[in-house]
Amino acid sequence: MVGNWDDLRIFLAVARGESLSEAGRLLRIDPATVGRRIARLEEGLGQPLFAKSPQGYALTEGGSRLMRHAEEAEQALGQAVEAVRGSTEGLSGQIRIGAPDGCANFLLPQVCAAISADNPDLDLQIVALPRVVNLSRREADMAVAVSAPTAGRLVVQKLTDYRLHLAASESYLAQHPPIRSRADLKHHRIVGYIPDMIFDKELDYLADAGLDRVRLASNSVAVQFHWLRQGAGLGIVHDFALPAAPGLKTVLTDEISLTRSFYLVRHADDRRLDRLNRFADALADGVRRELLRLEGLA
Repeated sequence: MVGNWDDLRIFLAVARGESLSEAGRLLRIDPATVGRRIARLEEGLGQPLFAKSPQGYALTEGGSRLMRHAEEAEQALGQAVEAVRGSTEGLSGQIRIGAPDGCANFLLPQVCAAISADNPDLDLQIVALPRVVNLSRREADMAVAVSAPTAGRLVVQKLTDYRLHLAASESYLAQHPPIRSRADLKHHRIVGYIPDMIFDKELDYLADAGLDRVRLASNSVAVQFHWLRQGAGLGIVHDFALPAAPGLKTVLTDEISLTRSFYLVRHADDRRLDRLNRFADALADGVRRELLRLEGLA
């Protein structure tokens, strides 16, 4: 039988991490200990919970049934802790936010720093990933996305629209042919995403701008941004990132102007957790305020 919550906690970590090593990393315990605990749990239940292969640990039918109950227990425990603490206190504990690296580098740090200042017992983590954050595997408590997911047990809230424009450094523009129309762009080096590593169609900025050849490419917005700052070429930049590099100047703003949106995505079960609800409200308000401030400086 399942002996205690700790058994379920370890089971959930393996199910989400799909390996003993990843579960050990998440729990900060030795993977061998994780393996022994899973073996003991399977022995107590009288059936295997995972199918083990070189690719990792996959849930068996019995494991899938236990997963549902384990997640319910996790939610119940979270609600119990909140009930004891009360909702009038400041936020505490750890909250992890996943986000595409443009948002994670240029928008969330200021927002999260302000929330942290108001809640000194709160530990905040920002996970910047050039892909969609998997909330089902609990890679994060919530995620900022550039398009609204349509599958899975998720709650999606639109945060705000944001704008992007073509930009280059003053030094680059001074040393290369003038840019008066789209036709002039063929004489310039373009910076952008690696085409086959664009994980969301909303990030295919250059296609929307009619630019199909990328000379300098990276799956990281931060790398692209630093290339532009160093005078390596022209590229699409978030307006909210421009204040971080005063030497960058926008070009063809009337012809090339893109609008995208940020969405806050959460696991449906987390709606019952007042702590995460309050944090989500603070995050949404902070993102909107900071975006207005930064775009006003751009």
